[in-house]
Amino acid sequence: MDVRVFADNIRIKQMDTQELRHVFLVEKLFQSGMVNLVYSDTERAIVGGAIPINKPLVLKGSKELASESFNERRETGIINLGGDGKIQINEDTYLLDRLDCLYVGRGVKTIRLYSENPQKPAEFYVLSYPAHKAYSVKKISQKEVNRIDLGSDESCNKRTIFQYIRPGLCPSCQLVMGLTTLAPGSNWNTMPPHTHARRTEIYLYFDLKENNRVFHFMGEPHETRHLVIKNKEVVLSPSWSIHAGVGTSNYSFVWGMGGENQDFDDMDFIEIQTIK
Repeated sequence: MDVRVFADNIRIKQMDTQELRHVFLVEKLFQSGMVNLVYSDTERAIVGGAIPINKPLVLKGSKELASESFNERRETGIINLGGDGKIQINEDTYLLDRLDCLYVGRGVKTIRLYSENPQKPAEFYVLSYPAHKAYSVKKISQKEVNRIDLGSDESCNKRTIFQYIRPGLCPSCQLVMGLTTLAPGSNWNTMPPHTHARRTEIYLYFDLKENNRVFHFMGEPHETRHLVIKNKEVVLSPSWSIHAGVGTSNYSFVWGMGGENQDFDDMDFIEIQTIK
């Protein structure tokens, strides 16, 4: 497991491009036949990618977690970005089509990930936070999520937000999770941007073709930085940082948050005139 220590809002001022990418960007998360996990010291979040081929992949406990099982003291959201897959939770099995989600509560002993067809494998994106209470395992399909349509063609940010793990739909301790899809012809997300100092946010960008990129803006509003991101790369966004992006085409991204609260409207909006 790769362990990352966040830079604070002072250190970031001296960081060059490679240092920014090393601290805040997760590359090569999805590799065939492997589970890759990255542990962040902020909120103790874990992001992961798993592509099972001919045998199941298992989320296990580790020295970093000081636990025998992965979810011994954690809760986890898993979204399938690939072909049909299934997840075995203890003795129960859940089928996940593309863009289906599974919430796995604290105390689960076994998490095994499978692909239904090795030629079109599942690609499981994993996001996990510490949990103080056990909630039931729940599958959430994209058909039953809370859907919000926002933006306009004029502002190049017409998009649909799909809320999977959230109060009222899927109870959890601190994890909230979903995804956003931009319409063709739109390329901005969250502009003007915001912060929410009570919780971090983690972005996984996907549905980008090989020759397209997203320019992800971060940092404090008066002193921004950026990362250039390709398909299926992850940004670890600290609570003091803005998070906004613009692509060379439309794209999608999985977002997830953990921290002080689960209020979707808890945002400190930034006036665009103040951004530098």
